[in-house]
Amino acid sequence: MNEILDRAGFIRAETRLLAVPHAPEISLHLADEATELWQKTEDELGEIGLPPPFWAFAWAGGQALARYILDHPHLVAGRNVLDFASGSGLVAIAAAKAGAARVEACDIDDFSGAAMVLNAEANGVVLAPRMENLIGHDEGWDVVLAGDVSYERDMAQDVTGWLQTLARRGALVLIGDPGRAYLAREKLESLAEYRIAVTRSLEDCEIKKSQVWRFLGEG
Repeated sequence: MNEILDRAGFIRAETRLLAVPHAPEISLHLADEATELWQKTEDELGEIGLPPPFWAFAWAGGQALARYILDHPHLVAGRNVLDFASGSGLVAIAAAKAGAARVEACDIDDFSGAAMVLNAEANGVVLAPRMENLIGHDEGWDVVLAGDVSYERDMAQDVTGWLQTLARRGALVLIGDPGRAYLAREKLESLAEYRIAVTRSLEDCEIKKSQVWRFLGEG
């Protein structure tokens, strides 16, 4: 296995800086059909020491949440924000553009951390990357954002319980989701709905109905 030491250089070489379809105010280093990274299988990625590159795609749940934040900047303006499972940093960048006082972008993939920094620079904002699992932590964030975090059962259960605890103590918690199987819909209410263009090779369709949610009775 050949470890990639220059993560930022790898990201620049293997992606293109593209406008996000549902949030064109933001551009990200993304893989698309024109880049070699798109074509690589998971085994091939493992051979070059690259975890699945979730950071290289603008997922529908994140696009919906970014759009909602950009359209409702008062929700984050002047506040301390955590973007959980940030990936590319899309939602975190939206919060920064909307006037958040401080935005922490959390993920556990070091390539994601490099992508966040590059994408923040491309959009003229500053993020504070947090490369650790913050589930169960409460550092007093005013707003906690989570895009597309309900695709695995165990993770979804852990994240939901943690986010609900933060909401109950007064944080504004917003979740962006494109209809993943393990979203705890019974605990949530929908605030907005979007139709997001996606890539069929990543999803099961070309348009994903994606919603922004908050916990029932909170906010």
